[in-house]
Amino acid sequence: MAVKYQREENNKLNEKLQSILLQLPEFCEDFFRGIMDIMQIKTRIAYALDLRIFFYYLFNNDSKFKDRKDEKDFTVEDLDTISAIDIEKFSEFLSYYEMPKWDNPEQIVTYSNSQSGKMRKLSTLRSFYKYYYKKEIIKNNPAVLVDLPKLKEKTIVRLETNESADLLDSIETGEFLSERSKKIGKTLSLPQRDLAIISLLLGTGIRISECVGIDISDINFKDDSFVVTRKGGNQAILYMPSEVKEILQVYYNEVRVKIAPVKGHENAFFLSSQKKRISVRNVQMLLNKYTSSVVPLKRISPHKLRSTYGTNLYNETGDIYLVAEVLGHSDINTTRKHYTVVNEDRKRSAAKATKLRKD
Repeated sequence: MAVKYQREENNKLNEKLQSILLQLPEFCEDFFRGIMDIMQIKTRIAYALDLRIFFYYLFNNDSKFKDRKDEKDFTVEDLDTISAIDIEKFSEFLSYYEMPKWDNPEQIVTYSNSQSGKMRKLSTLRSFYKYYYKKEIIKNNPAVLVDLPKLKEKTIVRLETNESADLLDSIETGEFLSERSKKIGKTLSLPQRDLAIISLLLGTGIRISECVGIDISDINFKDDSFVVTRKGGNQAILYMPSEVKEILQVYYNEVRVKIAPVKGHENAFFLSSQKKRISVRNVQMLLNKYTSSVVPLKRISPHKLRSTYGTNLYNETGDIYLVAEVLGHSDINTTRKHYTVVNEDRKRSAAKATKLRKD
């Protein structure tokens, strides 16, 4: 089952988190222990990276800490010596700065942050200070006194119905690929695989991590259902539109069954050209390969395919609760602050209501 894949990925993420924590002051471990059961691992990693920048800034730019040996040589008592003005200066620093990469300290990289990037890092500091203030370990909470940057309302980017059809057609025909790419793709049967992946993302709205984690045993062509492992490791049964089912069956019967995978990847449904389970990065690259030509004015990521599905499903059904359930939103605010549980019949209707290409 895909649970094994998800477990392996979580182990990798936990190893990454532990590596970053080794670069932070020792007292920070209390904070990450405190949020372990309420924050996803990727969120905790983002927090750790943000705090790494914060302590790097303090060590290199704040004269109050000139006697520190390095970024790890801070104590929880130091938090009470930092003012709101200090945090505002940190926010200014985030506009443009240089610092070593977390996984390669010898390499100095230049970074910059948009308003949203600054807001995320300041939000991390708010959570960080809130934890110690709530535990009565520190007396002051200057982070809450600093205003977060105002963000411009983002334009929702998604594919229109005709663009979705053009995307799928371009994969089938190889219209925008070079002759060399067409030849390589045909030899490795990549168009059938790519079509199956993008059709599944477009037609069901699953996350890219859920897509690459699907095993052969997770798909039941008899009742058009398949199992995905959601964030946090929970499993959900979803249903695919008939168009998606047909495309997946062609890929499986004509391509997948003929491949002898690398040991340890035998049950993976989608394989890379190296005969291993396809990676998230592989899917991002193959999607960009097609969308950069089909819709050059739009930056379409796998998540944008998910947004396309959610929008189409809501437009077709008008049922925000169904959208929330099928997309697996755990936060009620994610889908217009509405969330509820729907039964199998209603989830099955989601597959019937979605069209990738007009009849």
